Amino acid sequence: MKKVLILCTGNSCRSILAEGLVNKYLPGVLAKSAGSHPKGEINQNAKKVLEEEGAWREDYRSKGIEEMMGEDFDLVVTVCDNAKESCPAYPSKTKVIHVGFEDPEGEPFEAFLDLAQKMKKELLPIIEERLFGDQDFEQRLPKRPYA
Repeated sequence: MKKVLILCTGNSCRSILAEGLVNKYLPGVLAKSAGSHPKGEINQNAKKVLEEEGAWREDYRSKGIEEMMGEDFDLVVTVCDNAKESCPAYPSKTKVIHVGFEDPEGEPFEAFLDLAQKMKKELLPIIEERLFGDQDFEQRLPKRPYA
């Protein structure tokens, strides 16, 4: 099982969405998320999107990076520019990448749906490639279920 840590600032929307989507659609990958300045609550539109995707888990919560520091991850992904700037140092074997997304906070629900679709189209293939390299995805996955 490969482990991915997804970071953003508040850990209330973008990183939570990415965590849920990775855990639902990427077999063999366990995603966790955290924030550099966690809000302490999940954005209700983000939760609703994950519920509609069948990807919501009751144990998802907004938490700080410090909770994750004792864990080993194969990949760390920052999904906002603030998290990229404040991302802590990880051991050299840990790959760290940035795939930024705009925060839909304050936008209508459709913006959150659009963000989830964009993450499925852009983020999930990048995570697959970084974790599994040149491995033939068609053999690993009969069909990308998120495409």
